[in-house]
Amino acid sequence: MDAIEFAKPVIGLCAYSGSGKTTLLEGLLPILCARNLDVAVIKHAHHSFDVDHPDKDSFKIRKAGARQVLISSQKRWALMREIAPDEAELSLQEALERIDASRVDFVIVEGFKSAPVHKIEIHRPALGKPLIATTDHHVIAIATDQPENVKASLPLLALNDPAQIADFIGQFIANRTNKAEI
Repeated sequence: MDAIEFAKPVIGLCAYSGSGKTTLLEGLLPILCARNLDVAVIKHAHHSFDVDHPDKDSFKIRKAGARQVLISSQKRWALMREIAPDEAELSLQEALERIDASRVDFVIVEGFKSAPVHKIEIHRPALGKPLIATTDHHVIAIATDQPENVKASLPLLALNDPAQIADFIGQFIANRTNKAEI
């Protein structure tokens, strides 16, 4: 698989379901934002999802047949696009192409486990799942709650220490952008 290309650094969080990817992101984002970093997040969903509510006009318009609905306000805008039955879901490369690189310092990808991007694996040995890093050379570190139970030559990060993981990501981004440590 060809490497994903994007104008800014991309780092993934990969793990089996129930490992805590979103929980880690909720801890990481405030730390990264406090460091004046503009972060975009792409989250892959394995199921149908809806960001709209049935009582809203935009929902009614979309359900009535509009293929694209753009909602705009003073605070944010969002574009929803229905995927036709004969269309495939977006690849990570296609999703990245929709991110405005001029407005972010880097992108964190949650999911897209097999995508060819540098990743931090979230591993909880108690779940009994194998290490993704043993078969995926894009994994650059492992965040775990039980480092004593993880046999790997990669850096081990404390899963419950988002500041340490933010430091690792900052160094990774700095190395990718030739900037001083972020």
